Formats: sequence, C-alpha cells, structure tokens
Amino acid sequence: MLEFLTPSIVKVVFLLCVPTVGRALCTSRRCLSNKLIDENLLSQPQNQSCINEIRVPLLEYTTLAVNTKDLHLKILLRALIEWEDPELSWDTSVYTFDEVILPVDKIWTPELRVTNAITSTVQPASGNLLVYSNGTVKHSLTINAVVNCEINLFNYPFAYDVCPVPVQAWSYDGCGPVLTFGKLKLVNTGHGDWQTMNAEFQKKGGKRNYIQVELELKSDSPFLTLMLPSYLLIFVDMVSFVLPLRGGERNSFKVTLVLSLILYINILNNKLPGDSECSPIIRPHFCVCLIFLIMSMLVSMLTTRISQEGHLDFCCWSIRSARKITGNKEEMKDEETKTDISTIQLNATEKTQILRKVAKFLEAHNTNKAEKERQHNFANLLDKTFFWIYFIAGIGYLVIITVIMAKYKCNVNHFGFWND
Repeated sequence: MLEFLTPSIVKVVFLLCVPTVGRALCTSRRCLSNKLIDENLLSQPQNQSCINEIRVPLLEYTTLAVNTKDLHLKILLRALIEWEDPELSWDTSVYTFDEVILPVDKIWTPELRVTNAITSTVQPASGNLLVYSNGTVKHSLTINAVVNCEINLFNYPFAYDVCPVPVQAWSYDGCGPVLTFGKLKLVNTGHGDWQTMNAEFQKKGGKRNYIQVELELKSDSPFLTLMLPSYLLIFVDMVSFVLPLRGGERNSFKVTLVLSLILYINILNNKLPGDSECSPIIRPHFCVCLIFLIMSMLVSMLTTRISQEGHLDFCCWSIRSARKITGNKEEMKDEETKTDISTIQLNATEKTQILRKVAKFLEAHNTNKAEKERQHNFANLLDKTFFWIYFIAGIGYLVIITVIMAKYKCNVNHFGFWND
C-alpha cells in the first residue's frame, strides 16, 4: 500500500511546485507589469510631508475659439507629467530592464484642472503610461476647457486683452499634489478672428500658477464689416449736400440713408460683442452715426421748407400770412375799382386800364420772384453753414472714435474667480 501511495504523493508535490518555480523564474516585462498591477496602487503616494510633487516638463497651449458674445475662451492643453512613486520601483538585478508599460486605470494618476473653467474634460492622451525602475512615472494628459474670461471688448474691433488660465491639481490644507512647471509651448496661434500673441507662465501671490494668454482680434474683418460701412454712410451723407434743395430728391436720399443704417444695425445686432465690465464702444458709435444722419435729414427738410415758404411757422404764422395775402388782394381789388371809377370819371380809354393792370401784375410777379429768390438764397446760406458744421463735426468724430478704439485702455479684473 505504501509503495502505491509514495509515487502518487511525489507526483502531487511535483505538480504543486512547478507553478511556483515557474512564477519565480518569470522575469519578463509582462510579468513585472502584472506584478505591479496586482499591487493595486490606486491611492496617491504618501510621505511624511503629505505633499507629492508633480512635474510638468512640457505643457502645450492652444486657443480653439473666442466667444465674444458670452465672453468664453475655449482652450486645449496637452501636458506631459511625471512623479515619483517608490512602491512602483523594482530590483533591476531581478528584472533586467529600466522601464515597463502599465495601463492608466491600474495605478494612481494625478488630474489637472483649470480653476476658472466653466466646463472641463480631462482625458489621458493614451491608455498606457511608462514606469521606470526607480519609481518615476511618466504620463500625458489632454484638457479641453471652456474658460470664463472677462475679455476687454471696449476697443472692439481693435480688441486686445490678457486672459489668465490657472492650471492646478487638487490639494487641501497643504496636502496633495503640487505642480512644478517647466516649458510652455504655444501651438497654432490663429483661430477665426482672434490670434494668440503670446502665452507664458505667471504667478499670483507667489504660489498660484497660471498661464497668461495674450489675445488680439484680427481687426481687418470686423473693421471692414462693421466700422467701414458706418464711415461710408456718414461720408455719403455729406456728399448728398450737392443735391438741390428744391425738388425733394435730397430729402428722399437722406431718408434712404437713415433706413439703411437702421436695417444694417438690426442685421448685425446678433454679431456684435456682448457686454463686459468695459462695454464695447462700437454700440454707442452706431447710435452717434444714426444721430448724425437723422439730424442731417431734419435740417435738410427744414431748409427745404424755408426755401419754399420762407418761414418755419406751421400754424400762427401761416394764418397771419394768409390773412395778409387776403388783405392785399382786397386792397388790390379796391384800387382796381377806384381806378375804374376814376377812369370812368376821367373818361380814360379801355387801353389805358389794361396797361395799368398788366403793369401791376408784372410788378407783383417780379416782387414775388424776388421774394422767392431771397428765401432760396437764405435757405442756401443756412444749408451751406450746416454742411460745414456737419463736415467738421463728422470728420472730427470719426477721427476721435478711431483713436479711442485703437489707443484707449480699459482695465478689467481678470482674477475675480480667486478669493484673496
């Protein structure tokens, strides 16, 4: 019986020992990777100081879009990060290689965040990361974020501003990861109407790190579509003073210009920038242009009336004038009657009476024509005076508003998200 059991026991013991020996002899990268995965190191590396330094040797920044209506900045960050985790180290005398690849979700990895982001998505650039024999871990992250940036749009369409993008890791009461930044690389500077002029690391209060992003609006397109048409409308309105006062062509043309500007403003209302701490000056600019055109139209109508009627009184003066004209007609009839009577008394010929009537008619016609000419000359004088006032004020305004848009600097608090 013992002779039968002894070979069986030896066989069982041999079979049990084979996997152990095989496992001990497995020194490949995959075996090491599985060994580190089995450690289940999903918590942050801990040390006596409760601080874990996370190095960011390279951070790539890209401006994807600038929303001037909602004052949002859409950005893309690609970060190479590395840190030390002593429990992920191994003996190179057993495993004769210096690095191994591990799945991202099998060990602890830090998450970076943008402090003033409205929405933010942090994703690993790859499903794997690299671990070195001394415990150094290298990883890469991609951050898509929409940043709430109070962009200074006062100078729109010559807008230029600096927007902070703070990149941090979670920490509380002095415990947690601390970021140490290396090189910042600006990628793809131009998107749409905006251009990223520069991006560099800055610090606020000596501890808070942020990326200072300098943005500038490409003024060519907004200037051609927004500012230039308003300048041209003012210029065309000035040139319209060459049209004659009589006939109504000038008034019709000026009314068309006013309606054109109103329609233009309504069409562009949705494309104009939103309000910020410094409201865009382009909005009052359109209002001033509309006031210029309306004033020019009203003055043109008034001078046309003066040229035709000789006065601006629309009620009492007109009644008195009508009464005066009626009285003059009655006096002329009385004079004609007296003349007829005297003629009958003097026995004048019918030819003499006709000549007198013709002479009076011609005299009244010449007087009326001279009065009309005087009224027209006076209206022309007022028209020319207003033209020069309008020309000087219009050109001066356009120059001043252009200088203000290009040069004036309105200060905006970009760090309201940080409670000091």
